[in-house]
Amino acid sequence: MHRRIPGIAAALGLAMALAVAPPALAGSKTPVSVELPPPDPAYASLDVSKNYRIGPLDKLDINVFQVDELKTEVQVDASGNISLPLLGDLVAAGKTTTELAAEIASRLDAKYLKSPQVTVMVKEAESQKVTVGGAVIQPGVYEIKGRTTLLQAVALARGADRVADLKHVTVFRMVNGQRYVATVDMRQIQNGKVADPEIYGDDLVMVGTSGFKSTLREVTGVAPLLSFVPLIR
Repeated sequence: MHRRIPGIAAALGLAMALAVAPPALAGSKTPVSVELPPPDPAYASLDVSKNYRIGPLDKLDINVFQVDELKTEVQVDASGNISLPLLGDLVAAGKTTTELAAEIASRLDAKYLKSPQVTVMVKEAESQKVTVGGAVIQPGVYEIKGRTTLLQAVALARGADRVADLKHVTVFRMVNGQRYVATVDMRQIQNGKVADPEIYGDDLVMVGTSGFKSTLREVTGVAPLLSFVPLIR
């Protein structure tokens, strides 16, 4: 499922107007290799498995073995918190089900129960969206569920179009309240030379054209709101 964006070019213009190019980009003839850290918990991608990070609006089943009174279904609120009997408010977003279960057990053990056995399951994971634009066949906003990689995100937009410059595929992401950006050479991913990076909810993926790199240079220093994280190998 997706929603077309008539103003996708305007969205790119806004994103680029906020960008700061990394020092390694200026004057470099080789692809800049950068990677982004994981996003804020609110933007975690959906993979309902042992590694899944709970997100806002997820629905959880919480069970305390042999204590039916504490069995409950809760929904994570927009701030990433849940409210439980006896314990009150807890931060759930950004934690795995195992981590949250361990925290609940620890708090119950401290005041109410001896070595409680707690299980947490994700009953419903709120689907999240990624924006894919630039030189793709069908720009738009797409729902993602489960682990989604960059190649898969571009495939949701029916792939790159004829004028795409796969050397310069850019990902914008919110990390610690700041918008970060990384430039990726998608050809190296396709050839198996580098790993296919994971894409998260609320990421913006822009597939460049032949003038994309020069456009990125032109906006350097306009508004230093984006940070770059060089990948050190």
